[in-house]
Formats: sequence, C-alpha cells, structure tokens
Amino acid sequence: MADRPIELADIESVLKDFRDPESGRSITTFQQVKDIRIDGDRLSLTLELTSWAAPIWEETCEALTEKLRASLPGLQSVQVQRKVHPRPPQKLGEIGLTAKSVIAVGSGKGGVGKSTIAVSLALGLQRAGCRVGLLDTDVYGPSIPHLLGLTGRPMIDNNRLTPVYKNGMPVMSMGLLVPKDEAVIWRGPMLHGAVTQFLRDTDWGDLDYLIIDMPPGTGDIALTLSQLLPLTGAVVVCTPQDVALLDAVKAINMFRKVNIPVLGIVENMSGFVCPDCGKRYDIFGAGGARKQAEESNVPFLGEVPIRLQIREHGDAGTPEAGFADPTIAPSFEKIAYRLVKNLAAAVAVAPPQPSLPILG
Repeated sequence: MADRPIELADIESVLKDFRDPESGRSITTFQQVKDIRIDGDRLSLTLELTSWAAPIWEETCEALTEKLRASLPGLQSVQVQRKVHPRPPQKLGEIGLTAKSVIAVGSGKGGVGKSTIAVSLALGLQRAGCRVGLLDTDVYGPSIPHLLGLTGRPMIDNNRLTPVYKNGMPVMSMGLLVPKDEAVIWRGPMLHGAVTQFLRDTDWGDLDYLIIDMPPGTGDIALTLSQLLPLTGAVVVCTPQDVALLDAVKAINMFRKVNIPVLGIVENMSGFVCPDCGKRYDIFGAGGARKQAEESNVPFLGEVPIRLQIREHGDAGTPEAGFADPTIAPSFEKIAYRLVKNLAAAVAVAPPQPSLPILG
C-alpha cells in the first residue's frame, strides 16, 4: 500500500467490513460514512452512529480508527468525527410501541434495590445520549415517582396518556394515577389490563430504550409482557448473600420460561466503604452475584456499593445527582455501558448485508 497513493477504493474496502453497533450490518449499509477526505497519507471522515449506541460511541470511533490504521499502513493520520445517525424505531407488535429495545429490570425478591437500579440504568442511558422511557409496572408498590421526585399526573389527549417527564425522559407509573396512601387491590386480569394500557396507550414517542421496572418476585407480569411485545431481555438485580441469590435464580428461570432472554445480573449493595477510615465491609457478602452469573451462563453487568448518597438522592427524588458523585457514577455508568456493549456484540454475529454506495 505504501508503494502507491491511498485511494477511495482502499478506504471503502475497509469500511465495508466494519459493523454498525445497533444493526450488526456494515456501516455502509445505511450510508453512515460521510465526508471522506484523503490528503496524501492523511484521512478524515465522519461516522454516523445511532443514539441507541450512545454508551459505546467513543470506543466504536476508536475501533474504526485502529482498523483503518492497521489495514492501511500508509496512513499517518486518521481522524474520525462522529455525528448522530437518524434511524427511527419500528413499531413493536400489535401494541404499537416505537422502541428499539425493551428491557425489564426484575428480581426474585423485594428489598434488593431493583427500582433504584432501574432508575439508574435509565438515567445512565439517557445521560450517554440515548432516548429512554421508564415504565413502572409494580402496581402494588410503585416507587418510581418517589425516586424521581415526580408529582404530576398524566393527562389524556386524544385517548392517549401523556407521560410525566423527568429531565426529558417520559415516565409512567400507577403511582402517578392514584394517591400515595391508597392501596391498589387488583386481580390478575386487571393488572394485565393496566400494563397493556401503559404500553399501548401512552404517548412514549420514539425510544431507543424502554426500561421496565418489574414487581418483585416471580408473578405474572413477565408473562403479560412476553405476550404483549417482543422484549429485548431482562436484567436481574440481587444482593450478594445466599438467600438473595436463591431468589435471583428463580427470577432467571422465570424469564427463561417465558422466553425472555436474561441480559445480565447486577449486584446491588455490594460492600460498604467506611467514609472515615476507608475500610471496606462486605455486609451482605461479596462476589455472590458474579459467581451466580457464571453458573447461570449470563453476563455480569456490574456491582453497586452501599453508599449513603444513593439513599439520600433517592429519598430526595434527585437520583441524577448521583452521576455527579465520583464514588457512585462509575458503577451506574459501567452497567449501562456493559449492557449496550453486550447487546451490540449479540447482533454483530448477523450475516453481512448488501451495502449502499458510500458518500465521500
């Protein structure tokens, strides 16, 4: 290659073998490469990536840069600029929900911080640049409104529910429809109807991710969801001790029985670091969820430590403040990153698709 000038055909040959994280297809399939400029041994181009892949934007651009350098040794300089590639989601099933990925966050038992993890996952994806919605299906004990500090009531417009927004993120919960001190006493069919209405009749808009906070335990909400729309998968939350892990296994088996893939396990309340002396105390044990993930053959997405600030932000309805705390933010950001990276890796095995001409 060093014997002759680098040409556009050389660049195109490399680009055709590089895959878009969301679709698993060549980045040339949807014309995601623009503004190719070759100046001797210097190359610059623009790579368009969807907001679905926001948590892995940086590493994707770096991977393309390295691929071009490795494949074309004559290049002395490679600059990859990034722009957002507009690719709206398609409607899911008969529900009509327009979301690219629908992810349930569940647990085998209550008290493990499932709702906190669901909120943090949704906020982490949104902060990275994804379009995210959050649905609370815990009808009997909805905590999402409290955790997000939401007090508004959904309105009805043209027979559709308008969700309440948290910093631009649409949120729907039974806790927004009934008084805080009023108990919801419903049988299964009514529960099914409520979840169906939340999914079908809420004006969610176009989403990259809809995060669904599940009720604790192994009730019939998972079955309802599996019947209503194709779920991308589920994230199981547990704490490190054995009794919690036993219930986590039940949750994994429940999701598998209703054909919902398990995308990973999160270990919550994983160790406490004393702010005074810096010593770590494994109050509920350590590493149990990671070990269980290996035994169950599911990914381990990360661990979240016991931090006083997490509880304070949740009680104050300001969980987004945790992302400004260097002792908390990395845990939440890592979970969102690993989830999207694993999803992208899963679609990367798709067979190559025909490519459209590159716009240089």
